[in-house]
Amino acid sequence: MTRKNRCGLRPAKHMEGSRMKRTLCLLLWFGVVLRAYAADPVVSNIRASQRAGTKLVDVYYNVSDSDGDAQTVAVQVKVAGTPIAASSFSGHVGAGVTPGNNRHIVWDAGTDWGGQYSEQVSFVITANDSTAPSGMVLIPAGSFSMGDSFSEGSSDERPVHTVYVSAFYMDRCEVTKALWDEVYTWALSNGYGFDRAGSGKADNHPVHTVSWYDVVKWCNGRSQKEGRTPCYTVGGVVYKTGQSAPACNWSAPGYRLPTEAEWEKAARGGADGHRFPWSDTDTIQHGRANYYSSTSYSYDTSPTRGYHPAYNDGVYPYTSPVGSFSANGYGLYDMAGNVWEWCWDWYGSSYYGSSPGSDPRGPATGSYRVLRGGSWRHIRLRLPGCLSALLRPGLQQRLHRLPGRPAPRSVVSSSKQGCSFVPCPRDAGRPEGEARTNTWQGLAENGVWGYCPIKFGF
Repeated sequence: MTRKNRCGLRPAKHMEGSRMKRTLCLLLWFGVVLRAYAADPVVSNIRASQRAGTKLVDVYYNVSDSDGDAQTVAVQVKVAGTPIAASSFSGHVGAGVTPGNNRHIVWDAGTDWGGQYSEQVSFVITANDSTAPSGMVLIPAGSFSMGDSFSEGSSDERPVHTVYVSAFYMDRCEVTKALWDEVYTWALSNGYGFDRAGSGKADNHPVHTVSWYDVVKWCNGRSQKEGRTPCYTVGGVVYKTGQSAPACNWSAPGYRLPTEAEWEKAARGGADGHRFPWSDTDTIQHGRANYYSSTSYSYDTSPTRGYHPAYNDGVYPYTSPVGSFSANGYGLYDMAGNVWEWCWDWYGSSYYGSSPGSDPRGPATGSYRVLRGGSWRHIRLRLPGCLSALLRPGLQQRLHRLPGRPAPRSVVSSSKQGCSFVPCPRDAGRPEGEARTNTWQGLAENGVWGYCPIKFGF
C-alpha cells in the first residue's frame, strides 16, 4: 500500500514513486478514529504451550466482563519483548468471543515464524467489548508487517518492520460531502474557521479539496457536535481557526486522523504480505477500485484500461460514490483508489528505520504530512507505497486545478479493553505479578508485569 491520503494528486503517469513530496494540490479525504469507554473486560490466566510434534501453539485464557458482552479478542506475540508479525490464529479470537474460562486460541507458528527458536516468547491477549460508533468499524489491536515487502517502491517504504497498533475505530467509508457539509455548517456557527468549504461531485461521493488543517479542525467540530472531547488543541485551547500544528490528546474520545501505521494496518484488513487491501490475489482490476489502469505494471490485469469506464463521462473522470467496491477484511471500503487520504504523521524519509515498535505517530516535526491510498487518477495503488505521497498541510490554494485531491477519513481510539501477558511462576521476594525469566527480567506494560520464557522451535 502506498503512503498517501485517500485522495488524488496529479495524473497517474506522473506518480512513479511511493512516498513523494508534492507541492501540488490533491483531492484529499480523511477518516476518523474514535476511542471507546465503559467498564473494561478482564483477561487473566493465560497459558501457552507448543503442541508436541507440531508447529502449533495452544494458548488458553480467561476473560470476564461485568455486562457479559461478546468480546473482540486480539493476540500479540513478542520475542524478547519485541512484537513479531503474527496473524495465523484460530479459535476464540476475533469478534464474537463469549466471556468465560479456558478460551482456546491456536497459533500456527510454523506459518508466521517458521525456522525460529526462542526461550523468550510471550503473548498479550486483548479483549474489547465496545460497540462501534455508527458508520465505523473496530480495528483490533495487533502487530503487522509495515512497509514494502515486494521491494517495488522507494527507499522510504523500507525497511519492512513489525508494528503493534492499539485498537481503534475507523470510518467504514470515506467522509462524504453530505457529512462534511453537516459538520462544517455546525462548526462555522460555533467559532470555527476553514480555508475552504470542501468539494464533492455529490452528497454520497467523498469530500475533497480540503487542507490538512481544515480536516483536523473538522474532526474537532464533529467531536464537539456529538458531545465528545476534541483531540486537537493549540496552547491548551481547542483548535478551531488558523493554520497551526496542534497537539493531539491520544486518550480523548473525540474524532481524529489515523496515524500512518493505523491507516496501513486498517487497509491490510488483517492480512500481511499483500499488495492491496484484499488478500485473495495480488493483482488489481477496475472491478476492485476506481483508479487509472495501465499496462506498465504486471499486477494490473484489468480488462479495461485508463480511467474507470463507469466514472468517466468523456469530459473528465471523477470519484465514485463511497462504498462502490467490495470491503476489505475489516469491512473498510475504498482503501485503494478514489481519493487520497490524510494521515496525522509528518513525513520523514528515514522514519521507517527508526520508528517505535508500538503505536508510532511519525516524526516530531516536518514540512509535509503523509497521504495514503491513491486516487481515481493514479496507478500503482500498492499497500506499502498504494502510492505514498506528501503534501504541505496548508496547501489548498491550487487544489481546484487538479481533479484528484486529498480527503479525510476519521478514527477514534478504543480504550475499553482488558489486556494481560502470559503469567509465569513467581518466587518469594519478587514483586507480586512480576514474571520470572532466566535473567529475572520484567516488562511493565499496561500496568501488568509479565515476561515468560517459553521454548518454541519452529
